[in-house]
Amino acid sequence: MARILALNWQDLKHPASGGAEVHLEEILRRLVKKGHDVDLLCCNYPNGKSEETVNGVNIIRRSSRSFFNWAVPSILKKLLRAKKYDILFEDINKIPFYTPLYCKLPRLVIIPHLFSNSIFKEINFLLGTYIYLAEKPYSMIYRRYHTMVISNSTAIEIVAKGIAKDRVHIVECGIDNLSYSIDPIIKKFDQPTIIYVGRIKKYKSIETGIEAMPGILSKVPQARLVVIGSGDHLPVLKGLVTRLNLYDHVEFLGFVPHEVKIEYLRRSHLSIYPSLKEGWGLTNIEANACGTTVLASRVPGLQDSVDDNKSGLLFEFGNVREFTEKAVKILSDNEYRSNLEKGALLHAAKYSWEKAADQTEKLMEMVLSHNG
Repeated sequence: MARILALNWQDLKHPASGGAEVHLEEILRRLVKKGHDVDLLCCNYPNGKSEETVNGVNIIRRSSRSFFNWAVPSILKKLLRAKKYDILFEDINKIPFYTPLYCKLPRLVIIPHLFSNSIFKEINFLLGTYIYLAEKPYSMIYRRYHTMVISNSTAIEIVAKGIAKDRVHIVECGIDNLSYSIDPIIKKFDQPTIIYVGRIKKYKSIETGIEAMPGILSKVPQARLVVIGSGDHLPVLKGLVTRLNLYDHVEFLGFVPHEVKIEYLRRSHLSIYPSLKEGWGLTNIEANACGTTVLASRVPGLQDSVDDNKSGLLFEFGNVREFTEKAVKILSDNEYRSNLEKGALLHAAKYSWEKAADQTEKLMEMVLSHNG
């Protein structure tokens, strides 16, 4: 069995965690069950434990989020002196750590997605430029390593950056089938309900859903939009609701317990994901597994997680008119929506974390055999 050291910016308990953390830790937990020894190195957060074991994975938290990438070289050296590892899983979902420059372990590079130009849609120009330039040396430094990505869109992007196609491997995300499932007893809300679940960030473009509400309400007067999640873009969205006088039709629930999120995913008529770019779009699959169709941007990542016209619909990013027309169709045509919901369940059934973990283990074995 392998001794694995995984490296990621943060773990699932970090307040800023998201889909990348879900993806990595769901796989790591299953590798532990297969008998592998797994440590996860990540940054710490206020009141976070410096070390704890979660579902068999030993979480090692050091430094802060702001300085973690600068601290990683010295932290890694100390860890490697204290324990012998067989392989490094380097998760690149923000600024790369560039570990090949100072760590000789065999490695599997894991990339949910790269920011590239999309970073300028999220943060100010100076910080965006820093992150953009920090990604630039990626292909030169990592070109000789095998890379695991979660969608065909990301695979295409990585190859375009100069990584050989035979070193890029697609392992699609799984899903927690025990949590995300239909419940025959639970019915849809009486009020036509659109839901957004996820972090409230600028690049998620939740404004599209809010700006579409006047047009949706002209055709479906009882419709409402429910936004679940927290993030620094929330004040902007609330300001937009105020300007459009949508107080009675848009609700912000903030962070909610897992079981409440599941209930909303099951009972809503439509789940939306209007983001600029994603690595995959896990919420689309989670909504599908709960029997709810989706409406998402036709962008890298999201277009991979939606089976267009079967599990849900895609629209041109930022196109409020197209978003409105497709949302109205789903909310007002029960037969049409029912067919999409059936397709959603079939689509979601294709994915499991067990399958993702099996494929990751095979990639790991390949890397180790080539370095043996």
